Parts: sequence; structure tokens; C-alpha cells
Amino acid sequence: MSGADDSAGGRIQLEPSWKSRIGDYLLQPQMRELSAFLRQRKAAGVRVFPPGPQIFAAFDATPFDAVKVVILGQDPYHGYGQAHGLCFSVLPGVPVPPSLVNIYKEIHSDLGIAPPDHGCLLPWARQGALLLNAVLTVEEGRAGSHQGKGWEGFTDHAIEVLAAEREHLVFLLWGSYAQAKGKVIDSRRHRVLRAPHPSPLSAHRGFFGCGHFSAANRYLSEHGQTPIDWRLPPAAELSL
Repeated sequence: MSGADDSAGGRIQLEPSWKSRIGDYLLQPQMRELSAFLRQRKAAGVRVFPPGPQIFAAFDATPFDAVKVVILGQDPYHGYGQAHGLCFSVLPGVPVPPSLVNIYKEIHSDLGIAPPDHGCLLPWARQGALLLNAVLTVEEGRAGSHQGKGWEGFTDHAIEVLAAEREHLVFLLWGSYAQAKGKVIDSRRHRVLRAPHPSPLSAHRGFFGCGHFSAANRYLSEHGQTPIDWRLPPAAELSL
């Protein structure tokens, strides 16, 4: 990888404001090894998600200086047609995954916003919510299949640079994995909100009732920033 990933048969440019800060990381040996691994898996006929041009979609949708809120996920969805580069999000027409159903339930409880008719979170990203998975690729039907291949160091670096160079961001860390990844964040400079993961296996342990969406907006308002509008337009009105 030299500022881009060519595993999908075409070079993918990292968004300029991010590339200027973290692009050099892509030159490191472990990232070159990751690029070779991705090419090998595709050459072997394995389906890798998300599609190549969407691997860095979280950075494309939310430039460095536009970030207000960071939501950390773990792995892309591994079902066909689900992952499109934003954590927890799926494109219109794809059934809303269970964890996102629970996120919508908490937003309704917290802010009175009714769930939309789709699972596309791109409008959040365009307002400044960085929807970043720790691992940016996965193989079809094999959750966690690309963990430990190099992505974690890259996304750790992105979080470290963001937390160091920006102030008054909100980090939503759901589940032990995200909370461990967020240990580098200085809570004196940023608002760090922790809760169990919204998965059906754990949401009842404290994700429901966490109030993170209203808390994030209060913090943003207190520091002179425009809150995130957590409402999502109907699928028919989405601009992708």
C-alpha cells in the first residue's frame, strides 16, 4: 500500500486530509504485507468485503477536520452486500442488522427519534460522525477473518493522531473491544462515553439506557459545535 490499496484491481486513494496525516503509515512493511495478503485472497477466489473502493469509505465521508464524534466498530459485516465501509451501516435495501436495530431503539428512547426504514448511516458520517471499524476488511461468511493482519495498527494510528491533533471530540466506545482500542484517548481533551456493545447478546447490560446520543450532543453544544442530527431521512430521500 502506497497511500492506496490496490487489492481490488484499482487504486484507492485515502481522503487528502487523512492522507496528509496518516498516509505514511501505509508505507510500513506490515501494510505492504496486508496489501499482498488481500491480493492473494482475492486471487484465490475469496470474496472480500467491503468492495475495494469502499475500504476507506469512513475516511472519505468524514474528513479529518470535520470529525466531531467517533463510533468505533470491530469488523465489517461479513454477509454479501452488507459492508460498505462505515461501521454498523448497511446500504438501503439491505436488512437492518440486529446491532443497528438496537442502536435505533436507544436513539428512540434517548431522543424520541423513530427508526428509519433503512440502515444507511452515511448522513451521520457527513455531519462529522466517523464510523470506523478497527479492521477494514473481512471474508464472506468468516467474521474476524482479517483480524491480526495489520489493519488494527493502521486504525490505532488514525485514532491516536485524531485524538492528539483535535480537541473536544466525542468517542462512543461500545463493548470491551472498542474500549480497549480507545485507551489512547485523553479524556481531559475529549468526551469518552463507554457502554456495552449494542449486540442482542449484550445490549440489555447497559447499552439500552446509556443516553450516549443526547450526551454527545450536549458536549458538542457546550464546546461551540453543531450537534449531530441523529435523524435519518427515508431511504427514498437518501443521497449516496
